[in-house]
Amino acid sequence: MELVGRSATGLADLVRTGRSSAGEVARAHLEQLARVEHRLGAFVVTRRRAALDEAAAVDARPDRDRLPLAGVPVAIKDEIDVAGEPTRFGSLGTRSDVARRDDPLVARLRDAGAVVLGKARSAELGLWGATDDADGITVNPWDPSRSAGGSSGGAAAAVAAGVVPLALATDGLGSVRIPAGACGLFGIKPGADLLPVLLPDGTPHWFGMTRHGPITTTVADAALALDVLADADRFGSLAPIDRRLAVAVSVRPPLVVAPVAAAWREAAIEAGRLLHHAGHAVRRADPAYDQRSARAIVSRWAQGVAIEVEALGVDLDKLQPRSRAHVALGQRLAEGLPVTDADADHWRERAAGFFADHDVLITPMAARDHLPAVAWSRRSHPANVAAGALTYPFTAAWNLADLPAASVPLWQDRGRPLAVQIVAGPGREELVLAVAALLESLVPWARHAPGWHVSAD
Repeated sequence: MELVGRSATGLADLVRTGRSSAGEVARAHLEQLARVEHRLGAFVVTRRRAALDEAAAVDARPDRDRLPLAGVPVAIKDEIDVAGEPTRFGSLGTRSDVARRDDPLVARLRDAGAVVLGKARSAELGLWGATDDADGITVNPWDPSRSAGGSSGGAAAAVAAGVVPLALATDGLGSVRIPAGACGLFGIKPGADLLPVLLPDGTPHWFGMTRHGPITTTVADAALALDVLADADRFGSLAPIDRRLAVAVSVRPPLVVAPVAAAWREAAIEAGRLLHHAGHAVRRADPAYDQRSARAIVSRWAQGVAIEVEALGVDLDKLQPRSRAHVALGQRLAEGLPVTDADADHWRERAAGFFADHDVLITPMAARDHLPAVAWSRRSHPANVAAGALTYPFTAAWNLADLPAASVPLWQDRGRPLAVQIVAGPGREELVLAVAALLESLVPWARHAPGWHVSAD
């Protein structure tokens, strides 16, 4: 039986019903990892022996027939603790000792029957829009001359190349949605109080802008993962939309002056056309973006990492120069312009006014071609900031607003995925999933990049 390339829900069904074992699933995906990793650069830690032991434990569980992720191989971003493995945050400046216990979300995945194949490469401290470190560059499986995006590029590349059907990542400025969009996958950042990322002392990461989120090849897989991660029974049913939605389409970059390439503009406009033909009310409308919100995002991004390096005990001398400059920026801002709640509240009120009139917002996921697969860690701080801001201007506003947002791959341009972003109001993750599922049914996407020996369900 061909196992590599199946969805998480499909694999779990095979293992639950005994048509395959968790061990067989793990071995097949470990073999896929071995076939492609030398070209992909997705992992910083692989766990062959440990994964096979975990799979055997799943097969021995008396409740295997009830496990929602029975035997599903997963990758975990290297900012999230996996017991027995180091958590390096993509950096040589962090501690190399191993985690004593799983992060609570990893524990929930394991309790649901998932098997951890490895830890996925991340941009240093989750700061950057491309993923590389001192040991490697994570390439985009659709076009290896391009980056897999950042900062969760390793997670997305692993899913797109069929190594795992599900990866757990984090999103502080778009780090789930950007690599998902780059690699032709579905990725969702929840909002409100769902899946927050916390520092070791329990304070919110980047002043509350960062959330955990899944990267998958299908909307149904992400919905299932959200239920497991949130310990809920809320998302997996994916009920169809039963009313006419008010849909806004915007191709205006929110917070920077960035030209948007025609292919990316048309991707968002065409998504609007699809929803219009499905019976929904669609119009062009821009949220009330402003420079105060842009400053608030930059301030939280820089000051947040300055707090993070202290909390993690990072050796600043071992940071990449671009990251060291960003920490220094955060320290200067903290002295002269400390973060306050007022700026975030201001933007959230403006966003709330927009979503009082619109159910969902559709934007492009990117403004231009994804970044080249080069050693961005060796380039300057201004070069990295400019590259990320000009390429991915559409995501960060929704971290500051703390609203649910997802990346949905719909088309291709020159053999590379084109994706759109769906945003909705507070607590409306189900609506984001439902609209994404509708688009998925109207334009089924290629679930894996070609050329990586991946079969399909």
